Amino acid sequence: MSLALTDPELSRLLRDDVPHGDLTTTALGLGAQGACLHFLARQEMTLSATEEAARLLVLVGAQVDMALPSGSRVGAHTLFLKAMGQASDLHRAWKVAQTLVEYASGLASAASAIVQAVRAAGLNTPVACTRKHFPGTKAIAVKSVLAGGAVMHRLGLSETLLVFPEHRVFVPESELVMRLAQAKARNPEKKLVVEVCTVNEAVHMAHAGAEVIQLEKFSPSQVAECRAALAGLGLQVCLAPAGGVTVANAVAYAQAGADVLVTSAPYFAPPADVKVVLQPAVAAEAS
Repeated sequence: MSLALTDPELSRLLRDDVPHGDLTTTALGLGAQGACLHFLARQEMTLSATEEAARLLVLVGAQVDMALPSGSRVGAHTLFLKAMGQASDLHRAWKVAQTLVEYASGLASAASAIVQAVRAAGLNTPVACTRKHFPGTKAIAVKSVLAGGAVMHRLGLSETLLVFPEHRVFVPESELVMRLAQAKARNPEKKLVVEVCTVNEAVHMAHAGAEVIQLEKFSPSQVAECRAALAGLGLQVCLAPAGGVTVANAVAYAQAGADVLVTSAPYFAPPADVKVVLQPAVAAEAS
């Protein structure tokens, strides 16, 4: 996968951690001593941001000998990144690179777990992640979602028509159908998505022209009830349960008739655990 962060953005990460040089490395006089850096997975994981980690090392003057791409699924003890350079340079970048990979790979692994659970059940229901990532981390969050085999539900407010109850409260009920039709007419290439909280609301919004119904906090049984109610009326709309979809219940939602699973769960997954081995180049060659 391509870089999600530009060189200036990566350089800012380095400056944030090493604003005025590495005091410890300088005090110990490590200087230009040759060194080797290895990143290894401590657990099974889906990698993400390995390209950014490698680029961070290059930016400090190191040479990257190998780096597995984002989206790679690796087992415990797998070597996935190796770099050579001066000890002082590798010390400048290794913690930023490690932490970035750990957080990104934790997200990617969590997204992958949901996707794989659904696939293992013989279903092809897409898994879509919301925009509920930590503010300021969109580029890496999106990259990690895709690395995990999921897709983005929304990248932001600028490119989707998603009408929440918080929008509808400002529209008189007598004007709602007209307003929805106007919104669709002004954006004919966009799907009209409406979030609802009950089965009755879902039926009402489908009649009002919604093409996708986002089912907020519906249980799998309520999704099945909604699917049956719409089918009984001859209404064909896309059902997207959102809020509460996790690896533990994703299959149940898919089996209940969901067309897409909308989840924020991967953003709250723990970081993956990456082991870093940094040693003199001579010792690395001997081993």
